[in-house]
Amino acid sequence: MIERRFTGLAPEIKLPAGTIDTHLHVYLSGFPALPGGPDLPVGLPELKEYRQLMDWLGIDRFVITQGNAHQTDNANLLAALKETRDAARGVAAIDGETSDAELEMLKDGGVVGTRIVDLPGGAVGLNQLEEVDARAFAAGWMIAIQFDGSDISDHVDRLAQLRSRWVLDHHGKFLRGVAPGGTDVAVLKRLVDGGRCWFKFAGCYESSIEGGPNYSDVAKVSKAMAAHAPERIVWGTNFPHNSATKTSDYPNDAALLDTVLNWFPDDRARHLALVENAEELYGFQPVAT
Repeated sequence: MIERRFTGLAPEIKLPAGTIDTHLHVYLSGFPALPGGPDLPVGLPELKEYRQLMDWLGIDRFVITQGNAHQTDNANLLAALKETRDAARGVAAIDGETSDAELEMLKDGGVVGTRIVDLPGGAVGLNQLEEVDARAFAAGWMIAIQFDGSDISDHVDRLAQLRSRWVLDHHGKFLRGVAPGGTDVAVLKRLVDGGRCWFKFAGCYESSIEGGPNYSDVAKVSKAMAAHAPERIVWGTNFPHNSATKTSDYPNDAALLDTVLNWFPDDRARHLALVENAEELYGFQPVAT
């Protein structure tokens, strides 16, 4: 079993009103893992735990992302959104065969985007990029895209032609390492400068070679991107940290928040990422100022 702790010292960084967590997963009971994907996380994390995390960190709104365990069956996602509709939006998993009727059902249920995960266990890979883009664009959705960022130069031409707004997940997930002044980051900056690409701060531990608590290698690239295009960065907790299989593996979310949010150059850049950029990308109403 795993014990997730949502108490203790609050983050030193106080989140602004309207903060949006743009990347978390919820797994409700009664929705088993499907063939092709990973197992469900240890100690099934449900909404009550995430709400404890929200209260602890100071999160107001959030985006539930379809977990790979459920592949392209979005029933669990829709059930979670039904319980959280006032505060949440959803990112589903669809492919070129998804019917128009299902797309409408997903939209009615609070879904505003879809995802591509071109990694082991992912439901929909880059081989369906253009088909998914066409469906997402017609629906007015965004796309969350995740792959080994070390291969970004191999995919840049296709990514640059996407018509949908899209976000590169998990700090780019450069699994073989990356230099902030290198070719890969230059390619990423060009994509962001194209106007339809965002960059997500979430799950830094999944690609860091140097590791915690500082994740210095991921920090260098993330700082470079936040300085280059603060209007194109969003942030997420990556709850429930699916790779954690025992209590000792589970990160301290408050400490992780402080670490990652200190990679922004100033308070204004941080506010953009936590509130305004996420409102724009995921279709939330702007908070009253």
